[in-house]
Amino acid sequence: MEYPISTINHLFRFRRSVQPAQYTGEKVPNEIINKILENAIYAPTHRLTEPWHFKVFSGESMQHLLAKMAEIYKQGVALDNFSTEKYEKFAFIGTKASHIIAICMTRDKTNRVPEIEEVCAVACAVQNIYLSVTVYKLGGYWSTGGGTYSQTMKDYLQLAEKDLCLGFFYIGAIDKVFPQSKRSPLESKVEWK
Repeated sequence: MEYPISTINHLFRFRRSVQPAQYTGEKVPNEIINKILENAIYAPTHRLTEPWHFKVFSGESMQHLLAKMAEIYKQGVALDNFSTEKYEKFAFIGTKASHIIAICMTRDKTNRVPEIEEVCAVACAVQNIYLSVTVYKLGGYWSTGGGTYSQTMKDYLQLAEKDLCLGFFYIGAIDKVFPQSKRSPLESKVEWK
C-alpha cells in the first residue's frame, strides 16, 4: 500500500493538543472512539507484551471520574496550599469533553522487558490516539493532573500493584482547525556523527 508523503507529513505536523475548554460539548459516537483505540493498539511493543489498557469514561461515569480527581487533589494538598480554583479545575476540566480515557499500563506478569519499555509502548499508543483524533478532526489532550500517579487513583481504576496510570486522554468535538504548532529548528535537536 502506498501512502501520500505530503498527507503523512501534514498529519504529523498538524497534530495538536487541544484543551478540553476548547471543545464544543458535542458527543462523539462511541464507534469513533473504538476506531481510535483500535489504532492505538497497533503501537510498537517489545516482545508483543501489549502493555496498554484503556478505561473509557463518558456521561455519568465521566462526571464521577472528574469528581474523584477533584477529591484526590483536595485530600492530597496541605490546607494552606489548597486552591479552590485548582479544585474546580479538576472538577470541571472535562465537562465539555465527550470521553475521557484513562491511559493505563498493565505490567507484563513475567517481567520480560524493563518497565520503561512498557511505559514507552503505552506512550506510542497515545501518539496513535493523537494522530487518529487529528484525522477525525477532534480535539485531544493528554493530562497527568488530578492525582494521576496516586495510590488512590490506582485503587479507583482497579489497577494491580505493578500497573500504572499514565494519565487521562480527553477527546471532544471542536469547531475550528488549530494552526500548526511551533517547534525548534531541526538542527537544534539533531546531531549527525
